[in-house]
Amino acid sequence: MRARDGSANFERSPAFWESEPVATLGAIEPKVVPNSGRAGGISGIIWCMDAIDRKILALLQHDGRLTLTELAERVQLSVSPCHRRLRALERDGIITGYRAVVDPAALGLGFEALVFVTMRQEDRETLLGFEKAVSEIPHVLLAQRLFGDPDYLLRIVTADLAAYQELEDDVLAALPGVQRLNSTLVMKRVVTDRPLPT
Repeated sequence: MRARDGSANFERSPAFWESEPVATLGAIEPKVVPNSGRAGGISGIIWCMDAIDRKILALLQHDGRLTLTELAERVQLSVSPCHRRLRALERDGIITGYRAVVDPAALGLGFEALVFVTMRQEDRETLLGFEKAVSEIPHVLLAQRLFGDPDYLLRIVTADLAAYQELEDDVLAALPGVQRLNSTLVMKRVVTDRPLPT
């Protein structure tokens, strides 16, 4: 069975569940998962996710270096069905990648600021130009477009206050369409890189 736009399967075949103890872990719950459409928009596909899928996601978010054998043992599956599930999660964009989490201080990037950006104009060309330019600045770890005012939120790391001031004056203030920058400094990280709840 396929989604309305024909872009992705949204129901697993009966053979997929063969020899897997699904019934002992509760009913399957359909979930609507965002999926990039051909025109760059977002369309929803129905993903039949059960307790085993959720456990796989929880385990890998905490430790992405688990071997397939270790993962299978922890979700109480044999290696082959566990591997099929993992590949399906990767193929359908539920798992988008694996990465190492690095201590910023180890790279000399102990200064962090949140920058609120108000745009002078909000035509499509200006916004796309701003977003493209922001995406090319290595010190910008996060860039989000917001409803209302301000228009964007940036999370930025640098070596120190002087380095941040130079970045703001020479780079951020010169970005396309920027009218105003309001910065606030991060005193302490209370919650960071938390896994998504499953």
